[in-house]
Amino acid sequence: MRKNGAVTFSRPSRSPRPSARVPRLIATDLDGTLLRDDKTVSERTVAALAAAERAGIEVFFVTGRPARWMDVVSEHVHGHGMAICANGAAVVDLHAGGAFLEVRPLERPVALDVVEALRVAAPGTSFAVELTTGIHYEPHYPPFFLDPGATVATAEKLLFEEEAGVAAPVLKLLAQHPELDPDVFLAVARATAGDLAAFTRSSPTALIEISGLGVSKASTLALCCAERGITAEEVVAFGDMPNDIEMLTWAGRSYAMGNAHPDVVTAATGLTTGNNEDGVAVVIEQLVAEALAGTTGPR
Repeated sequence: MRKNGAVTFSRPSRSPRPSARVPRLIATDLDGTLLRDDKTVSERTVAALAAAERAGIEVFFVTGRPARWMDVVSEHVHGHGMAICANGAAVVDLHAGGAFLEVRPLERPVALDVVEALRVAAPGTSFAVELTTGIHYEPHYPPFFLDPGATVATAEKLLFEEEAGVAAPVLKLLAQHPELDPDVFLAVARATAGDLAAFTRSSPTALIEISGLGVSKASTLALCCAERGITAEEVVAFGDMPNDIEMLTWAGRSYAMGNAHPDVVTAATGLTTGNNEDGVAVVIEQLVAEALAGTTGPR
């Protein structure tokens, strides 16, 4: 919210855990969060990211996007150059063209069980399979025009492998329904097969993203932070959609965008302005000022 030209923050929906005097890491979603609706990064946000790195605060891009779609931020990578992609299923090195550093796959037999369950629970569902090598989808699935090399076949054929462990790892399974409400579809999927895999969504349409059980932005971010000796209390996170909720809940401080899904607003400790109003940059500028001044950040 703005008041007399200044940015103020809403009353937190949950109290942030006691945090370090200065955050050590910023974890930000991309679409609907860091990126504007036209998929660009504003000059103000570019400057804020660079300022954070100069202040000694690492920046992690944490997104549902696959590594091959990270060109939107490739020019704005500083420091480590790492990103968490596919909702936590992959850690990649953006300095090395998106090379995979770690993969947390959805096992193909499990994916097949999920497909079978959703075909029964939500007739009309179509599927796509995101591999480390690219995406492939069923005939009725909305086509990915950015991936002209995709194979079009049934999910059962796309997930088939003659010998276990030989085919490219599955990063996530995507399920799309042409009629159901997005939140209803997600609830149905979780109720149907939530014991088999992790279900979330980041699209305004009825498109569900399915990862290996326990795989999420939060769980992979926690692993990456543990490797660096960074605690949850030293992390500030940003997001706008249900696939960000676990990450926002895990981080010591978190901000929902002004354009965020209502459940995301509830999960975060604070609220910033919308993605088209540089909401991430607004907070980062304050964090950097606090780091330089040695003061505690907004609550």
